[in-house]
Amino acid sequence: MSMAKSARSPQEAVDLDLDLRSPPESAKKLPNKDSGFLDGSPSESPGLETTKGITAFQTLVHLVKGNMGTGVLGLPLAMKNAGILMGPLSLLAIGFISCHSMHILIRCARRFCHRFNKPFMDYGDTVMHGLEANPSAWLRNHAHWGRRIVSFFLIVTQMGFCCVYIVFLADNLKQVVEAVNSTTNNCYYKTEILTPTMDSRLYMLTFLPFLVLIVLIRNLRVLTVFSLLANITMLTSLIIIVQYIVQEIPDPRQLPLVANWKTYSLFFGTAIFSFESIGVVLPLENKMKDARRFPVILSLGMSIITALYVSVGSLGYLRFGDDVKASITLNLPNCWLYQSVKILYIVGILCTYALQFYVPAEIIIPLATSRVSKRWALPLDLFIRLAMVSLTCILAILIPRLDLVLSLVGSLSGSALAFIIPPLLEISTYYSEGLSPITIIKDTLISILGFVGFVMGTYQALDELIQSGDSPTFSNSTIFIQ
Repeated sequence: MSMAKSARSPQEAVDLDLDLRSPPESAKKLPNKDSGFLDGSPSESPGLETTKGITAFQTLVHLVKGNMGTGVLGLPLAMKNAGILMGPLSLLAIGFISCHSMHILIRCARRFCHRFNKPFMDYGDTVMHGLEANPSAWLRNHAHWGRRIVSFFLIVTQMGFCCVYIVFLADNLKQVVEAVNSTTNNCYYKTEILTPTMDSRLYMLTFLPFLVLIVLIRNLRVLTVFSLLANITMLTSLIIIVQYIVQEIPDPRQLPLVANWKTYSLFFGTAIFSFESIGVVLPLENKMKDARRFPVILSLGMSIITALYVSVGSLGYLRFGDDVKASITLNLPNCWLYQSVKILYIVGILCTYALQFYVPAEIIIPLATSRVSKRWALPLDLFIRLAMVSLTCILAILIPRLDLVLSLVGSLSGSALAFIIPPLLEISTYYSEGLSPITIIKDTLISILGFVGFVMGTYQALDELIQSGDSPTFSNSTIFIQ
C-alpha cells in the first residue's frame, strides 16, 4: 500500500499497524513472546525499536489507514438511507463528534499518565481510572467494571468486523461467479441476465475452512505479510472504484433530500461503523516522537477521513441512485477490470480477517488458558479459535445482509465506544475539579445521542432482519444496468 511507504519500510509500517490494535490487560498476561506486540507499553513491545518515534506525517498516514475498511464501501447506501442532503450533513456531524470524543479520550489518558507516572495508558485503563476519580463511592468501588465494559465492546466490535467480512466475501464472490460467463473486456456493455448460483450462505460456509486456517496463525510476524497484502489490494481497488464513480453523475434533483426516519437509524449505524478507530488513537500518540503535536495530527487526519467519506458516499449515491447496493463493489459493471476489483477486495478482506480476529482472540484465550494446566493450554487455544471463527460464520449466516450487519455492529458497539463512553469519562474525570455547566451539557447531549443511536439503530437493524423472514433480500442481486 502506498501509505506504508511513509514508514521506514513496508514491513515496519505493517508492524506498527498491528501494534496499534491493542486489547486490554488480559492480553498482556499471555506468556507468548508475541503477545507483547499488543501492549502499548514501550518497555514490553518487542517491535518497539523499529516503530518508536514515528514522525507526524507517519502518524497521519497510519491514522488514515486505520480508518479505511469495508465501512467506506457501504456509505453510498447509507446516504440513501439518510437523503442526499441529510446524509452528508449528518456524516460531517458524526465525524466531528467522533474526533471530539477521541480528543476527550487523549486528554483523560494524559491526565492519568501524569498522575500515575505511566508512559502509556490504554482505553480500558483510562475508563477504570476515570471511574476511580468519580465522586460516587459506588462507581469508585466498581471501577474495574469500566475495563470490562470496554473489553466487552472491543470484542463485540472486532467480532462484528469479522462477521461483516464474511458477508462481504460471500456477496462479492457470488457476483463474480454468476457473471463469469458473461464478463467481457467492454466496461460499457449492458448485462441484465446472469447465471444463478448457490445461496450466499453456502458461499459463507465455503470460506470457513480457509478462515479457520488463517486464524490458526498465532505469530504476528507472519500476520504482517497478510496485512501488507491487504493494504495493497484494498487501496488499488478503492482507486479504481472512485475513478469509475466520477465518470458519469446523473441529475441529483431526482434524489430525496431527506429520507424516512426509520432508515436514518441504519445510516447512523453504518456511519459509526466507518469511524470506528477510537481504539487506535492512544497507541498512535504513544509512538510519536513529539506527542504534543498529536491533537493537531488527529484533527487533520479525521478531517481528511471525513472529507473522503462524504465524497465517496455522496458520489456513490449520486452515481447509482436507488439502485445502490450494500457494498458499492456490487454496483460495478460486468467487465474484467471491475471484476478484478472485487477479486482484489476478496483477497484483501481475507487477509484482514486474521488481523481483526487477533484482538478478541488475545483478550479471550489468555483468560481461558490461565485456568488450565500447560498440557491443555494449546488444545484449548485451538478449540477457542475454532469456536470463535465458527461463531462469526454462524452469525453472518443468520444475518446475510451486508447493510444490516454494518449498521448493527456500528449501532451496538461503535456507539458505545465512540459516543457514549468518552463524554461520560470526561465528566467522571474532571467533575470533582469543577466542570463548567456548558461542558456537562455538551457531554450529556453527546452521550444521549449515542444512546439513542444505540437503541434505534440496533432495533431497526433487528426489525429489518425479522421482516426479511425466511426470504431475505440479498444485497448481491446481480443485475447490472448502465
